[in-house]
Amino acid sequence: MEIDKYLEVALLATKKASDILLSYFEKNKKLKVDEKSKNDFVTQADKESEKAIISTILENFPNHKIYAEESNHKVEDLKQGDILWIIDPLDGTKNFIHHIPIFGTSIGVALFSENPQEDYFPFKKGYIKLLAGVINLPVLNELFFAALNQGAYRNFSKIRVSRTPLSKALVATGFPFRLKHVVDNYLASFKEVFLRASGIRRMGSAAIDLAYTAAGFFDAFWEHNLHPWDIAAGVLLIKEAGGKVSDFLGGNRIFISGNIIGSNKVCYEEFLNIIRKTLGNLEK
Repeated sequence: MEIDKYLEVALLATKKASDILLSYFEKNKKLKVDEKSKNDFVTQADKESEKAIISTILENFPNHKIYAEESNHKVEDLKQGDILWIIDPLDGTKNFIHHIPIFGTSIGVALFSENPQEDYFPFKKGYIKLLAGVINLPVLNELFFAALNQGAYRNFSKIRVSRTPLSKALVATGFPFRLKHVVDNYLASFKEVFLRASGIRRMGSAAIDLAYTAAGFFDAFWEHNLHPWDIAAGVLLIKEAGGKVSDFLGGNRIFISGNIIGSNKVCYEEFLNIIRKTLGNLEK
């Protein structure tokens, strides 16, 4: 399996995408903004970035499958042994629109199986094993990447999750802006974490939250109702950096429910107990 080649192409694709995003951001170009659904936005920068990523992938791997946020690529026809590229061309679109420099491109590469296997996550009509992941934050000049069994890196220096207990932890989260009817559940979890941890941050990009947890900048992270492209690369980063990732019940259905916690191993159990108690009923 060409994992190193997958990582090489993912790095190239995120570089091309980042150049497009920077061309809009630095020149402060006027953006056409569409609302895909309530509180969920897309710009032509998202679309151009995704087009560049997909063309780069298919030039190198014409038979691979694509699952991307802004395009019409479907995953219903996945077969045993397919390689799937899971793409978010611009994570943190709201930040981008408001000229806040906290955004990036996220690409995960996975092997699809029709049958359950060890180290595979349940996915649409099957299971996936994460092989490679890249998160590129162009304005912040931060490049995170990981490959299966090869560790996780930030700007080519190896990273590890922290060893901070929850009582001293800085925890990241994302608000349930797509599903505001769950706000009471979410606020219950927020209160519990707020009372036990040292601090809470909300960056506006799940990819960045996961990358920063892998690097030990954050000690834990939780969010509800995310898409596979929001988290695929970040999940591998945390796992390769020695951390733990699960759904709100401690299981591995993160790509089914979209509910995720990631943390170091020191605070994971205490953190999971809080999220299970306050948000476990949201698992589908």
